[in-house]
Amino acid sequence: MGEALASFNAAYDQAGATVAFLGKVRPDGGARALELTHYEPLTLPAMNTLAAEASARFSLSGVLVWHRIGVLTPGQPIVLVSTAAAHRRCAFDAVDFLMDHLKSAAWFWKREKRADGWHWIEPRAADYADLNRWK
Repeated sequence: MGEALASFNAAYDQAGATVAFLGKVRPDGGARALELTHYEPLTLPAMNTLAAEASARFSLSGVLVWHRIGVLTPGQPIVLVSTAAAHRRCAFDAVDFLMDHLKSAAWFWKREKRADGWHWIEPRAADYADLNRWK
């Protein structure tokens, strides 16, 4: 992920701000692993549409959305979102917008492995509340 972020930053070296968010697997509730799956013909076009929407809404110079799939363990990175813009507020707001959508309205299936087996994970009420503030 470090190389992706370095390349992104270099590509937008004239931007006044570059903001990045790195989301990692938390060990909450005794989580031993997190598995993420997706349906590529749906996921990739939807992520591209979301990136284009963020770019237009926040006047971005560039957008990077990188999401892993497969089985991950606590501490491993799941998602990297970075934005480049003329001004910091646009870059920060765009990252927040993108993450709120990825967390609640994304095209990934998530399940968590605990001591008693695998459990599907659904967005929480707070995740939907975060998403609704952008409407």
